[in-house]
Amino acid sequence: MNASRARARFFALRRQDGQVSAAELDEIWAALATVRPEEILGEWKGGGFDTGHPVNGQLDQVGWYGKTFVTLTDVKPLICRNEKGELYSDTVLGKGEASLWTVEFRGESTATMVYDGQPVFDHFKRVDENTLMGIMNGKNFPADGPFFYFVLERVA
Repeated sequence: MNASRARARFFALRRQDGQVSAAELDEIWAALATVRPEEILGEWKGGGFDTGHPVNGQLDQVGWYGKTFVTLTDVKPLICRNEKGELYSDTVLGKGEASLWTVEFRGESTATMVYDGQPVFDHFKRVDENTLMGIMNGKNFPADGPFFYFVLERVA
């Protein structure tokens, strides 16, 4: 799959109701360009792909809004909305906050968010200038998945 087809398919899957194939998301991931940590600084709104992964639905239950990359060493991975609709960084659920690094994943070096208090990594690739695809993995995930797949959209 080439990058143009991968982007088109990515956006089609974002609009699709129901479950999405993790294998198809892996094909899309493989075709996308890597991204450097400093290129993704800022505020991002998030959403997940329903692949049947155990994390699917859990983030909705806690009011997950997205992530904020303030600096490379000041990352708020779990920006959530409280019952009043106010945004806050959920450091209890996230077991702290995070930082951004360049990490090799699947043979490519790309921007990766490393949680401070738990063995979890969020790897990112560029869909377009304002959209990132993410894959969450870590110590408690099998090396070949299943992973949690998600999207981040830059907040203007």
